[in-house]
Amino acid sequence: QVQLVESGGGLVQAGGFLRLSCVASGRTFTRSAMGWFRQAPGKEREFVGTISWRGVTRYADSVKGRFSISRLKAENTIYLQMNNLKPEDTAVYYCAVDPGSDSFYPSVVSEEYDYWGQGTQVTVSS
Repeated sequence: QVQLVESGGGLVQAGGFLRLSCVASGRTFTRSAMGWFRQAPGKEREFVGTISWRGVTRYADSVKGRFSISRLKAENTIYLQMNNLKPEDTAVYYCAVDPGSDSFYPSVVSEEYDYWGQGTQVTVSS
């Protein structure tokens, strides 16, 4: 059974930083994309960033230059380093896996991701 577990969320002041982690178990995802999405109250789930198994990354415009994703393939683990956080970054952050990802152009579409974690809350106070 595939399981994704996120951790590292919390409450932080604007301008601060957090590092989210996601560990996948139950299957090896060495040739998959692993990404982050988020959902704020009353809003649709939106793409944050993703990383292919070749290490190609893509980010939403709203987080470019502030967020970065890294990956430990051997450990089915990805990280989301979030710097200079803003109140509008407040959301539940979800980790997800796309097993059929293009290694050079990982998807930004949530429907392409088959496996999801339960999410971790990030709250940024002004």
